[in-house]
Amino acid sequence: DTHTRKHAHSISSGINAEYGHYFKRINLSMVLRTETPPALGVDLVEKELSGYVGFAHLPNQVFRKSVKRGFEFTLMVVGSSGLGKSTLINSLFLTSIYEDQKYGSSADKPAKTVEVQSSTVNLVEGGVSLKLTLVDTPGFGDAINNNKCWQPILEYIDNKYEEYLNAEGHVNRPSVPDNRVHCCLYFIAPGHGLKPLDIKFMKKLHEKVNIVPVIGKADTLTPEECVEFKANVMQQIEENEIKIYQFPVEEFEEDEEEHEEHQDLQAQLPFAVVGSNTLLEVNGTRMRARMYPWGIAEVENPDHCDFIFLRNLLIRTHMQDLKDVTNNSLYENYRCQKLAAVTSVNVDSKVAASNRNPLAQFEIEKRSHQEALKSMMADLEKTLEERVRENMEGMENHKKEMQTRHEAAQRHIEKIRTELEGKKKELAEQMKVLEDLQLSTNITVNNSTNSLNSTKDKSHSKKNKSTKKLF
Repeated sequence: DTHTRKHAHSISSGINAEYGHYFKRINLSMVLRTETPPALGVDLVEKELSGYVGFAHLPNQVFRKSVKRGFEFTLMVVGSSGLGKSTLINSLFLTSIYEDQKYGSSADKPAKTVEVQSSTVNLVEGGVSLKLTLVDTPGFGDAINNNKCWQPILEYIDNKYEEYLNAEGHVNRPSVPDNRVHCCLYFIAPGHGLKPLDIKFMKKLHEKVNIVPVIGKADTLTPEECVEFKANVMQQIEENEIKIYQFPVEEFEEDEEEHEEHQDLQAQLPFAVVGSNTLLEVNGTRMRARMYPWGIAEVENPDHCDFIFLRNLLIRTHMQDLKDVTNNSLYENYRCQKLAAVTSVNVDSKVAASNRNPLAQFEIEKRSHQEALKSMMADLEKTLEERVRENMEGMENHKKEMQTRHEAAQRHIEKIRTELEGKKKELAEQMKVLEDLQLSTNITVNNSTNSLNSTKDKSHSKKNKSTKKLF
């Protein structure tokens, strides 16, 4: 017994020394989930063991199976273009998960429409494998009209819940892949507060996924501006009753260190982060940082940004809690709503439905569906009649409008005709006056010519007479 106890203790110590800091919370949560609730009316009696039994190593068994099976985590990033989402993900996992994308001409750039893209990578650290699925949403918030731009994202999350629900209902389900979205990093652009699109998106998705607000490009804000911006964002979140991820502070009230750590993380929301794919040498140490003319912004320096707090949340301390909240709360809400919609049985009729003949229940549901179908048909007919009436009224109004325009055009033409007739008469009168004037002028000219000719004849006759007298 002594040898067995020492051997088990050495194995436990070795495992805890090598991997314990990775799975401290995972082991605890898994053990708690394996507990069987006591039967009603049965009192539990605690008894001390007189010797070594060995079930204290159950967490180590769970640990070994977990390491062998590996872990899955799905992370969604949402935000406008240019906020450093891809750079931050590369900085979080210290690898080039997102390769640098270089676009040549404008035709090579991605379309400004929201589409959901997922990529899966297998990461290994200290013998522990993590299947990380990254869900990106290029084009979010980049269009001129962003109405319902969150719809593809919401449909993607619901589809993953639906896949998991269907997989659970299969007869053979040795292992159900968990592709549900466990966390959504929502990137907020630096400014003075949340935009209407930010509020609308988070209110649409806060009951579907764990939302963690993140301020991108935080190096564009001064420390005072960053503090003020954080306060404004959290105030708007509370005013709009948006449910973001809540840290399990109450679970660690007995552990002062854990309790204080959770309070510090809660106080940092929203996380103001800076990402970088460039390794710079600062004081002889290579680190991820961004260089500016005024200095260097270190990614992993808590005095420069909240990158460390965000990394601890997602990877080191709360990854399993994010998965538990997704499974025990968010997914269960979706599952209950889905099953309630399928069965069409409300809470008050559950007891009666359980004692009813299945065929009778089927007939009741059939009649219910037929009534719903009739109601839908009546609504459709009513809508069709309203549409026809609206179209007829529109056509009648259009006809009246065209008639009014025609009458106005006729009046205008008649007015122009009257004006032309008047001008024609005036022109005829002017022509008659002109002809009379011309006629009088011709008579005057003829008279003048005749008088002149007679004068010439008289002078010529006088000249002839004078000439005869001379001879």
